[in-house]
Amino acid sequence: MVEAFAVASGKGGTGKTTSTLALGMALTDEYDVTVVDADMGMANMLFHAGLSDVETTLHDVLGGDLPVAQATYERFGMTVVPCGTSLDGFRHSDPTRLREVVAQLAADTDVLLLDSPAALDSRSAVLPVVLADRVIVVLQPTIPALSDGLKVQEYATSYGTDVAGLVFNKVHDDDAIDEITVKTEQYFDGPTLATVSDSEAAREARRAGRPLLAHAPASAPAESFRQAAARIDVRDGASGAVADRFRSAVIPDSP
Repeated sequence: MVEAFAVASGKGGTGKTTSTLALGMALTDEYDVTVVDADMGMANMLFHAGLSDVETTLHDVLGGDLPVAQATYERFGMTVVPCGTSLDGFRHSDPTRLREVVAQLAADTDVLLLDSPAALDSRSAVLPVVLADRVIVVLQPTIPALSDGLKVQEYATSYGTDVAGLVFNKVHDDDAIDEITVKTEQYFDGPTLATVSDSEAAREARRAGRPLLAHAPASAPAESFRQAAARIDVRDGASGAVADRFRSAVIPDSP
């Protein structure tokens, strides 16, 4: 079985990479999980997952002939495929090869989480959303974040990618989050999976180069992410069929 989720936001700064790794770690209680840093232009998963010193990344796979196995690392109970951070690596990467990379990874995992670019402004940015079975939209309770999240949903559904749910992240006590989530669900197709409070624990985890659930497993945000993961109904897709669909996916132009 396998299902691929794009973790997307449409706006930078929502904590998308933190959310991807947190959901991934939480899902490892039941599934084999692979997380991929598909944000090829603004990658930072390698810093969050303690992989800043690795020699081979997704850039090397997409820009050359290296197999994806050389860019996979076992960390925190997950398989992690980080992307490099150099502009040169980005320039030489062929985003269309991501189809084959995801297809290969799908053969040996239950859940694929694709950490997606924040803006839908290029082929490399929109491809993770197009490849995924469903999208998890990470939001902050602000009008710009909600507006950009709706753009992600609109683009995803236009390519047949459903919405698995919403994660409200970096929530403050004065955000009236209960009222906001009720109103937001009128416009989004998926339910609210969790509201995650803004916390120093998440910032400390980033500085330490560790996922939140590894650095502060007893923190309130960590528990919220575990609740979100428990509400995701992972679908039982046939690995071969999913891989074939990835390989044949249409490469869209930017919106």
